[in-house]
This record gives sequence, C-alpha cells and structure tokens, in this order.
Amino acid sequence: MELRAAFVINHPGVTSAIIGPRTMEQLEAFRPAADVTLPADVLDAIDEIVAPGVTVNPVDNSNGDFESRAEQRRR
Repeated sequence: MELRAAFVINHPGVTSAIIGPRTMEQLEAFRPAADVTLPADVLDAIDEIVAPGVTVNPVDNSNGDFESRAEQRRR
C-alpha cells in the first residue's frame, strides 16, 4: 500500500492523491508514503510495464480524449 501511494504522490501528472481510508488504521498505513521516494530503477520497471502517457483501459478514461502532455509525465 505504501509503495502504491508513494508512486501516486510523487508522480508529476498527479495533482491530488485520493486515498479513501475508512478507518484510522488505514489512514495511518498511508502516512509513511509521504516520505517514500521511489528509486529510478523501480520507476523504470513500472515504465516498462506501462509506458508513461498510456491509457491502459480507454473505457476507464474519465477525462474524455485527454492525453498526458510530455511535461506531465515522469520523463
């Protein structure tokens, strides 16, 4: 959970991370993510799985035809 939240928090294309905890324990589990910085090799591995700017499932794209501009991507 911590690494997923850290990825979202540190991604330049994300303006707000909505974590949605339902309990205090869930909130406390997310708090350490604010201090996590993912190393470049981890981010590279993620980019190999899904390239920056790719919409994995267009049906889930609530932004219509929006596409991440180069400056919004990690690289």
